[in-house]
Formats: sequence, C-alpha cells, structure tokens
Amino acid sequence: QVQVVESGGGLVQPGESLRLSCAASGSIFSFLSMGWYRQGPGKQRELVAVIMNGGTTNYPDSVKGRFTISRDNAKNTVYLQMNSLKPEDTAVYYCNAKIRPSLTTKVIGDYWGQGTQVTVSS
Repeated sequence: QVQVVESGGGLVQPGESLRLSCAASGSIFSFLSMGWYRQGPGKQRELVAVIMNGGTTNYPDSVKGRFTISRDNAKNTVYLQMNSLKPEDTAVYYCNAKIRPSLTTKVIGDYWGQGTQVTVSS
C-alpha cells in the first residue's frame, strides 16, 4: 500500500506565494516520477509540474518561471513553490506519484493524493 498526502493549500492574494508539500509513504522501492496536477472549476485536470527520477523537471507555459518543483529523497517528499500567484491559478491541486512498489515487481503504480485547495483572490 502507498499513501500520498498533500498539504499547504490556502487562500492568498494575487502576487503572493504558497508552497505545497506532498509526502509518499508505504511500500516504495523506487519512484518513476512525482508531480502536481490541478483542476479548476469547470476545467479538466492539467499538469502543473513533474520531476522525474533523474531530476528532470517539466512545466507547462502557464506556470513556467513562477512555479518550481523540488524533492527531498530522504523524506519521499516533493514540494511545489508557487510565486506570483494569479486568480487563474485557483484550483484543487493534486499530487501524483508513479512508484515501483517492490524489487520483485516491474509494475508501476499510479497514486494520487486527496487534493488541496488553492484560492487566489483579492
């Protein structure tokens, strides 16, 4: 079993910053990737940031230069630093982890957190 838990959401004003955290625990042999997605009101879920096992990161143009994903391998935790927040960043943010649970399986599990609300409003 693998658990993924997000924290750090809240209400901020435009231009302010917020940092989200996501911790994975349980049966973890290795990570393929960990990332953040978001779903705004009436919108589809979209990728916000991803960090691969080797450290490569990827961002859509909508957040590039404002958001930064990082990780602490010792804690199985990733962070999303969000700066210069805009009202259009308002959404539920979900953490995703693609994990190989054990040495004896090659199947990659796809795990999601419960989501954390980020609201950007004046």
